[in-house]
Amino acid sequence: MIRLGGRPGRPLFHNKMITETELLTKVAIKVTKTINLCIIMVSLIAESGFAQNPEKSYVFLSLEEFMINALIQIPTPVNEPVLSYASGTQEKKALKNQLDKMLGQAFEIPLIIGGKEVKTGDLAACRCPHDRRHVLAHYHKAGAKEVEMAVAAAKAAWPDWSGMDWLNRAAVFLRAAELLATKYRYILNAATMLGQSKTAHQAEIDSACELIDFYRFNPYYMSQIYAQQSDSSAATWNYMEYRALEGFVFAVTPFNFTAIAGNLPTSPAMMGDTILWKPASSAVYSAYFLIQLWKEAGLPDGVINFIPGSGRYVGDPVLEKPDLAGVHFTGSTSVFQGMWKTIGANIMKYKTYPRIVGETGGKDFVFVHASADVDVVVTALIRGAFEYQGQKCSAASRAYIPDNIWPAVRAKLVDELKTIKMGDVTDFSNFMGAVIDEAAFSTISEYIEFAKKSNDAEIIHGGKCDKSTGYFIEPTVIVASNPKHRLMQEEIFGPVLTVYIYPEAEFTQTLHLCDVSSPYALTGAIIATDRKAIAEAFTVLRHAAGNFYINDKPTGAVVGQQPFGGARGSGTNDKAGSFLNLLRWTSARAVKENLNPPRNFRYPFLAEK
Repeated sequence: MIRLGGRPGRPLFHNKMITETELLTKVAIKVTKTINLCIIMVSLIAESGFAQNPEKSYVFLSLEEFMINALIQIPTPVNEPVLSYASGTQEKKALKNQLDKMLGQAFEIPLIIGGKEVKTGDLAACRCPHDRRHVLAHYHKAGAKEVEMAVAAAKAAWPDWSGMDWLNRAAVFLRAAELLATKYRYILNAATMLGQSKTAHQAEIDSACELIDFYRFNPYYMSQIYAQQSDSSAATWNYMEYRALEGFVFAVTPFNFTAIAGNLPTSPAMMGDTILWKPASSAVYSAYFLIQLWKEAGLPDGVINFIPGSGRYVGDPVLEKPDLAGVHFTGSTSVFQGMWKTIGANIMKYKTYPRIVGETGGKDFVFVHASADVDVVVTALIRGAFEYQGQKCSAASRAYIPDNIWPAVRAKLVDELKTIKMGDVTDFSNFMGAVIDEAAFSTISEYIEFAKKSNDAEIIHGGKCDKSTGYFIEPTVIVASNPKHRLMQEEIFGPVLTVYIYPEAEFTQTLHLCDVSSPYALTGAIIATDRKAIAEAFTVLRHAAGNFYINDKPTGAVVGQQPFGGARGSGTNDKAGSFLNLLRWTSARAVKENLNPPRNFRYPFLAEK
C-alpha cells in the first residue's frame, strides 16, 4: 500500500486497485496538469517495487496532487482592447478570410459528454439569420438518455476537479483568454457573426473582448474571494475554505451574447463545480467552438458537458436530478420563473438547496431631461435601441422625452435612421443584421402590427418586416400618447423603440411613472446637463435599474467596470463580471484549530458557590 503526500480525506484515486500501467498513466496526467517535482514521483514509483513486480496491483488510500509552496498572485487584469476592423486593417482581412472559410463548409456538431462525442441522430440545423437558407451546420439534440450520461460524467469529474488546486483551475481560464485573444478570436467572431447575425463590431465586443475579460477578471476575483479570511484569537487559528458545491450546476445560456454562453458554464466551473450546459438552440454554432477553446486550454473531460436540445427534453429531466446544486441562467422571464417553480416543487428531492442565479428580461429606458444635448440623446437612442437589432436584454426599449426638445430630437433621430444600412453582416457597411429566427421575427412583427392598429400609438419611422431572404425588421420608432401603452411596458426584444412625450414641467411626476410602468429593472439611463435633475433621477429611479447610466446609452456593460444584472422581474442581480457572481458558486467552511486545547471541562466559576 502506497501513500504519496497530501492530506487525509482528499483521495485522488478513491481507494481502488490499480495496476502499474494505470498508475503511470494517472501520474503522467497529474504531472501535466500541475507543477510537480517529477523526480519525486519517479523515485516514489521506483521505491514501490514496480520494477520487480510489474503485474502486481496496489491500493491507494489517499494520493493528492502536489501543491505549490508559494503565495501566487493572479495577474492584475485589464480590459481587452477593441479592434476596429477599419478598412485596410489586418484584423479585417483575417476576419473576412475566416468568414469565407466558414461559409464554405458545413459539418455535424455532436454532444460532448465526459469529453466524448455523442451523436443522437436527432438533428437540427444552424442557419444564418440574415440568409436563412444557408446551413452552417447540423447539431445533434440531447434527450433524457443523454442527460443521464451528462449527470454521470459531471459526477465522475467532480472529485478531481473540485479537489484540484485553485491555481490550476485558474490557469485553464487564463490560458483560454490568451487563446481567444489570438488563435480563436476570428473563429469565435466569425461564428457569432454568421450564426447570430452580429456585425463585426458587435461580435468583437462580445465573443472576443467581453469573454476574454471574463477569463482574466474572474480568476482575479476568485483569488480575492479566497483571500477573505477570518480573524484568529489567542491560541486559535481560524480560516475559511471555499468549497465547490456538492453536485452539478445547470448552465442555460441565450443566443444573444457568445460571452454569456462562455461565462455561465465557466464561472461556476472556475470555483470547482462541474457543469451541464444547454446553449440556446439558435446559438449552438458558436457554442461548439467554445467547447474546442476550453479543451485546448486544458479543461479536463467531464467538467463542462455540452448538451444542446429543447427545454422539454433537456431542461425538464435535469431539474429532476437529486444532484442539482445550482442553476446559472440567462433567458426569458417566463422560462426562468417556470424553472424556479419546478425547483420549488422538487425541493425535497435535492441533496442540497440549489443556488438559483438568473438574468432575464428588461424594458430598459432612456429618460431625457429638458437640459439634455440633442446630439447626445439621438446617439444614445440609436445605439441603445438598434445595435444588434435591439436583441440585447439591456437595449433601450422605451424613452421619456420632454416636449420642449422633442421636435429637435425627432427630426434628427429620423434623419439619422434613414442613413442606417441593414443586411448581410458579412458586408461591413451594414449597421444592422437580421433578428435571430422566425419565432423572434413573428413576435416582433406582431408588436409592430399592434402599434399600427392602436389609436394611441404612431409609427414615425420604420415598421417594415421582410423574411424573404433573412429575418429583417427595420429600426422602428413609435410614439405612444399613453404612458401605460402595451409597448411602453412589455419586453419586445427587437429593433422597436417606443417614446412617450411628457410635459417639460412634469419631470418629477414622469420619473415616478417610469419607475412603476414596467415589472423589469435591468438597465436605464438619464440624459441631462442639469446636475440637480441627474441627482433627482438617480434617487427616484434607484430600484428601476440594476445598471444605471448617466449621459450614455443603457447598453455596453464592461467586465470589471459595470458588473451586470438587475432585480425585480429582471433577475437575481448577482452581477456577472464581479466577485458577487462567483460567490454564488462556492460553499464556505469555517475552520477553527485550537492550538492550546483545554484539558479539563471545569470553568473557573464552578470553584465556589
